[in-house]
Amino acid sequence: MSDNGDEHALENEKLPQNHHMKIPWNRISDDEDIPAMDATVKLKSSLVGRVGIQMLSCGTGAWRVREAMNTVARTLGLICSADIGLTSIHYTCFNYEHSYTQVLALASTGVNTDKLNILEHFVKRFPDEYVHLTIRELHQRLDAIQVRRGNYPPFIAGCAAALACAGFTFLLGGGPIEMICAFFGAGAGNWLRQIMIRHRLTLLANLAVSVMTACLVYFFVFEGMRVFFHVPEAHEAGYIGAMLFVIPGFPFITSMLDIFKSDMRSGLERLTSALLITIVATLIGWLVAMLVNFRPENFLPLGLGVVPMLLLRLPASFCGVYGFSMIFNSPQKMAITAGVIGAFANTLRLELTDLTTLPPAAAAFCGALLAGLLASLINRYNGYPRISLTVPSIVIMVPGLYIYRAVYNIGLNNIGVGAEWLTKAVLIIMFLPLGLFVARVLMDKDWRHND
Repeated sequence: MSDNGDEHALENEKLPQNHHMKIPWNRISDDEDIPAMDATVKLKSSLVGRVGIQMLSCGTGAWRVREAMNTVARTLGLICSADIGLTSIHYTCFNYEHSYTQVLALASTGVNTDKLNILEHFVKRFPDEYVHLTIRELHQRLDAIQVRRGNYPPFIAGCAAALACAGFTFLLGGGPIEMICAFFGAGAGNWLRQIMIRHRLTLLANLAVSVMTACLVYFFVFEGMRVFFHVPEAHEAGYIGAMLFVIPGFPFITSMLDIFKSDMRSGLERLTSALLITIVATLIGWLVAMLVNFRPENFLPLGLGVVPMLLLRLPASFCGVYGFSMIFNSPQKMAITAGVIGAFANTLRLELTDLTTLPPAAAAFCGALLAGLLASLINRYNGYPRISLTVPSIVIMVPGLYIYRAVYNIGLNNIGVGAEWLTKAVLIIMFLPLGLFVARVLMDKDWRHND
């Protein structure tokens, strides 16, 4: 892999025209017979970096990316030092004689729990099953993972968002009318969002259009129900539930976990991304509300007792988590597993809030702690990545209603009211990853240390 050879090879082929140029990983090694263990430091280091950047593209945090890179590096006889951000990795590999430094970057970020699960299993099996393969063969294995298509077409992803947001709306206090309108609004919004993602539209454009579509579809369905079924105006409050499919659960949770582990660059970049998504979504929702004269009033009381509410919260929480897991591209078994965890964890949170004097933030901590403990136990049984189970389980605990009410009131210059809602939201958001962190410290000995 000499420099002159690279120059001649690049002269004889058409270079990528993308703004973020695609790396031809399959051309990185010209020798098909040398096992990875006997390859040069350059080739070994490129393999370490590719494993890391592919895991980063799935939305996982810096600690897990670094752990995967370290596993591959150790197996190949290298020492790896990596600085990881939201969309880029700067790393150096050593073998006591030579060193090699690379910077790899992604065009955009996203969440794909299916690929993450496959990559984690690849890394776990690497020391025993893959280390004797050649560099080219290993890149071919990674090629197959990289080009793997999503598990769900846009229509199914839209239905998943519809199911999740309908369940979310009930958990917020909405009834059948709000749930029906949110179902159609969220379904249409996420269907359109998936289509725009496939056409590689930029993040803020597809976010704004999908949220606007969700809110407008809710409005038209609600107006139709008013005309034909004489539904009262008080049911308009559920329009907030229609746009909650854009909640940036993965960036929010992984940002705080990274900060807790002193990965400040990754944590702050992820937090900035999550805040950007949240602000844009709530501002678009606010503008549509101003346009159609919707107000985020309190939901009408459902008049259900303690036991009926408990029995309904369990399936509603399951549907919410199950739907969000599908949005994150989890396969069915993983989505169902996350749904079961979320059903118990979120119901515990809501029951603690209703039946005890525990503040909502403390109840959120308890719910997240239970989700983290259950995910760790299941991880030991079937190897599913903890983050793929915990984030969908607690994303329905993120106070999207509080955040929206904060932005709505601030937009109307009701600063005091808006600040109150925002404070409540921030407290809950802080305690959710803290619950997962405590669960991880209790269940994972490697997570407890900073070595």
